[in-house]
Amino acid sequence: MRALRALGAGIVLAMAVAACGSSTTATDPGNASGTTEATSAAQTGYPRVVEHAMGKTEVKAQPKRVVALDQSFVDAVLTLDTEVVGYTQYRSIEEKLPDYLRPVLANAANAVPVGTLEAPSLEKIAELKPDLIVSAKVRHEALYDKLSAIAPTVFSETTGAIWKDNLRLVGKALGKEDLAEQRISAYEARAAKIGEEIKEKNGGKMPTVSIVRFAGEPTVRLYVENSYSGVVLKDVGFPRPEGQPTVTDTIMVEISEERIADLDADHIFVSSYQDPAADETKKKFTANPLWGKLKGEKHDVSDQTWMSAVGMQGAHVILDDLAAAFGVDPARQA
Repeated sequence: MRALRALGAGIVLAMAVAACGSSTTATDPGNASGTTEATSAAQTGYPRVVEHAMGKTEVKAQPKRVVALDQSFVDAVLTLDTEVVGYTQYRSIEEKLPDYLRPVLANAANAVPVGTLEAPSLEKIAELKPDLIVSAKVRHEALYDKLSAIAPTVFSETTGAIWKDNLRLVGKALGKEDLAEQRISAYEARAAKIGEEIKEKNGGKMPTVSIVRFAGEPTVRLYVENSYSGVVLKDVGFPRPEGQPTVTDTIMVEISEERIADLDADHIFVSSYQDPAADETKKKFTANPLWGKLKGEKHDVSDQTWMSAVGMQGAHVILDDLAAAFGVDPARQA
C-alpha cells in the first residue's frame, strides 16, 4: 500500500510539472509568426558552456540583461525576446535604436549607448551590470579579455552572410535554441512564399536581380549572394544574371563606370550610404550614358536595412520591400 501511495504521488507530481511546462509559452512579438517559446528547464539548463569564436564561455544562469556591441547582435537578442540594456553607436544607430527594430523594441525600453562600435566604453558597459555580452571577433577581438572580466562574453567569427548562424549562437547563450530555429523557419517560409508569388506573377520564371550600393568609393559595389541582403534574396529564390560574379570569399566586387553594364539584371536594387562622397559617386554613375542603357528596372532601397541591419528584423523589412516592388502579398502573419 505504501508503494502504491508513493507511485500515485509521483504521478501527480509529474502531471503538475507537465502542466507548468505547457503553460509557459509566449507569442512571438517580433515576427508575428504565431510560434511559441518553450521555457522548460530542459531547454534552458544552466550553467552551460558555449563554444564560440574565442573559445569556450561558461554562462552560469540564463541571461536577462545583455549588452550587444554590434548592430546585428542587437537585432538577434531582441528577436529572441531578451532585453538589450546597452549597444554601440555606428552609422545608422545613433542616440536611439532604428525604426526597423520596432516590432521588438519592447525588449529595449531601457537600452542606452555604451560608446561607438570602434571604441565601446568598458566603464559604461560595467555600469549596466550585464549578465551577457555579445559581439564578433572581427569587431572586438582586442577587447575580449577585458569584456570577459565584466560578464560572460560570446563572440561570433564575423557578421554578414552568417547572420542566421549568429542568431543560433545567441540562442545557445540565452538558452533559446528552439526559439532561434522557430524564428529562422518562419522567416524562410515567408521568403519562400513571397518567391512563389513573384514567380507565378512572372509567368513561372523568377526574374534575375542585382544589388548595388554607393558607399563613398569612386566605384559602385555589386553585392554577391554571399552578403547579407544577397542571402535574403537567395532565400526568396532570385537567380543572378548569367556571367555575374559568384565569388564566395567576399561579399561584393567593385565596379567602375566603364563596367556599368555588369550591373544589369531584370531588377536592380540600389542603396546609397548617407555620405557626401557616396552622393557624389552616385551622381557621376547615374549621369553616365551607360547607366541609362541598363535594361533592368531600378528600385531605390534603404541602405540601413539592406546593408547595415544584418539581422532577422532587417531581413523581414527587405522582404516587405520585395513584396511591394513586385506587387505581391507580403505574407506577414498577423
